[in-house]
Amino acid sequence: MPTENLSDKRMAKFKNKGKEPTKMRERRVAECVELRKAQKVESILKRRNISSQPDEEPLSPEFNTDNQQVISVTIQEIIANVNSDCPEKQTQGCQTARKLLSRERNPPLKEIVDAGLLSRFVEFLSRNDNPTLQFEAAWSLTNVASGTSWHTQQVVEHGAVPAFIALLASPMLNISEQAVWALGNIAGDGPSYRDALIDCNVIPALLARLTPDAPAGYLRNLTWTLSNLCRNKNPFPRFSAVQQMLPSIIQLLHHSDKSVLSDACWAISYLTDGPNERIDVVIKTGILPRLVELLGFEELAVVTPALRSIGNIVSGSDLQTQMAIDAGVLNALPKLMRHPKPSIQKEAAWAVSNIAAGPRQQIQQLITCGLLAPLVDLLKNADFKTQREAVWAVTNYTSGGTVEQVVQLVKCGGLEAILNLLAVKDAKTVLVILDAVNNIFLAAEKLGEVEKLCLLVEEMGGLDRIELLQNHENNAVYRAAQGLIEKYFSENGEDECLKTEDTETDFVLGATEVQRRFDF
Repeated sequence: MPTENLSDKRMAKFKNKGKEPTKMRERRVAECVELRKAQKVESILKRRNISSQPDEEPLSPEFNTDNQQVISVTIQEIIANVNSDCPEKQTQGCQTARKLLSRERNPPLKEIVDAGLLSRFVEFLSRNDNPTLQFEAAWSLTNVASGTSWHTQQVVEHGAVPAFIALLASPMLNISEQAVWALGNIAGDGPSYRDALIDCNVIPALLARLTPDAPAGYLRNLTWTLSNLCRNKNPFPRFSAVQQMLPSIIQLLHHSDKSVLSDACWAISYLTDGPNERIDVVIKTGILPRLVELLGFEELAVVTPALRSIGNIVSGSDLQTQMAIDAGVLNALPKLMRHPKPSIQKEAAWAVSNIAAGPRQQIQQLITCGLLAPLVDLLKNADFKTQREAVWAVTNYTSGGTVEQVVQLVKCGGLEAILNLLAVKDAKTVLVILDAVNNIFLAAEKLGEVEKLCLLVEEMGGLDRIELLQNHENNAVYRAAQGLIEKYFSENGEDECLKTEDTETDFVLGATEVQRRFDF
């Protein structure tokens, strides 16, 4: 085989190859790692509150300076006030700290920690007799926890978690909301603190605040914190925790607020980014039709995580993919493949590549729902990252599709589009294209139409490009190109081509001809 270097490792990962279920998703997962890393559009891990109180004056210059001497003097004043016995001075000290920590540029997080202030801030969280002090201390700790993992660790190790969970039940909405925010920052730090929060029964405490009369701003923070409790997969959150949260997340997916919808969608995307049993838990809630509906939203903040969720689901089992198809995802994808935002095009192409890795019936549904034309458009006109996903879609399609389905792709311009991409510099993509070309030749062999295909490839400039690849610096590319040349374009093959009287170059193989030659 001209692409033998890929066959053992990668072909085993296609769903339609009948390999063991544990390997069915490996290609999908492995190939989307780079997509994930390049995308960087995920919901924000941590958030710092840089707003100010409604009745406050703008920050004075000393709060925005990078002059270490001025900052040091200010922190000394904070230490004196925070450690005094006077409630007014304590509040003033916390408020000054909060203002320093809320400035947009270079907040002195480490300086505040090194000043030994966190233990007092945590102590103030229990001062139910002084809600203003509680609030200012909570806000300061929230902003410290928004920093690096080290900053978050300092907040946790000073005992803030139980205090913040207790504050969720505060009758003062602003204090409760600040606690939600702080816990969201801690959960967003990684799986270790996420699980520690879950062990502290944070989920029931958060869900108790999910009431019909909760203000939109509060609900946004709550949804974001719940989404952070769903994220990270090394390890995944425990099934028991997921099952606790899912009904409320599903409920939030029907909310009217776009920010709430966005973070609820991100939560679903995290929960579906894993093994099939994790995907199953989400699908069983019946949320698929709503996710497909959200794909039609105008707001990018909603469409992006909804599409990511769908992409994860169609990278599951054939049955899970079919459930997404039955929910109408193929009707939504063509528009997303033509979306003005390249990141959406790329995610849509990734989803199509996963569906194309399915059985022939699902490939037929791609054809029936009109996805070939936008796929070819992406191959021709999209940015390279999207083209790379589209190339995978073609290779998956030609690997598992029937001869008739392969012919349909060629007639739609798919062959010419991938041949034109053989000039790209990325060796992996070139190998995937050569694999697709080989698959198309295998279909032509079954039809006895290799000569016609040779002429077609040559007329499209494909032969010249393949021949050039024999000089490629990547050995696998060189061998794959050489294999195609030797098998289909050798001197004997060219002689056969010259004997062919019919020199049509449109590779016209109608459905009736396919059926006459092969009865599937």
